[in-house]
Amino acid sequence: MSNDSPVRDLRIERYNANARTIHWITAISFVLLALSGLALFHPALFWISALFGGGQWMRILHPFIGLVMFCAFSGLAIRYWHHNLIQFSDIQWLLRIANILQNQEEGLPEAGRYNGGQKMLFWTLLPCMITLLLSGIVLWRRYFSAYFPIDVIRFAALVHALVAFVLILAIMVHIYAGIWIDGTLGAMLHGYVTPGWARKHHPRWFRSIIKSQDLE
Repeated sequence: MSNDSPVRDLRIERYNANARTIHWITAISFVLLALSGLALFHPALFWISALFGGGQWMRILHPFIGLVMFCAFSGLAIRYWHHNLIQFSDIQWLLRIANILQNQEEGLPEAGRYNGGQKMLFWTLLPCMITLLLSGIVLWRRYFSAYFPIDVIRFAALVHALVAFVLILAIMVHIYAGIWIDGTLGAMLHGYVTPGWARKHHPRWFRSIIKSQDLE
């Protein structure tokens, strides 16, 4: 077996260093944007602006951090979009979500690299990211908002807030699932999973890895 094999020492490579770096850039950017966005959303939360050096610096940094998050997420989307195409087995998987939440995974449709829930998350995040970028450009006073009528700016502010709320909820579900399913968070920290984890949670992906390495 070559040194570049994704299977080493009874571990399977789930994410390489590049993918993990992009993921954590996206994650850190999201946290910063969520905090600064909440501070901008309501006066009662404006005290959060102190984390960014005050309100003025927060207003300056928020859109630039947004660009960082969008670019980082785009890197992940380009890399993994083809693994997130919805198949009939994913719909069947989603219809049995109650069993999954009760840890009753026997008889579930086999998942590939991503299961139905992860694919739904991807297709929720993608339009949210695009909408936040476009509405954020309209709201970016320093460079763009002067080119738009006030009614368009007000509508963009409403859309931006609503979509940001949806994004925050989606990421909360993502974080919960990552902690709930043992081994998922570790895969994004050090890049590897055990063969048992892969066989249990993503059997089709596991078999493709084994077949590609002629390990059967």
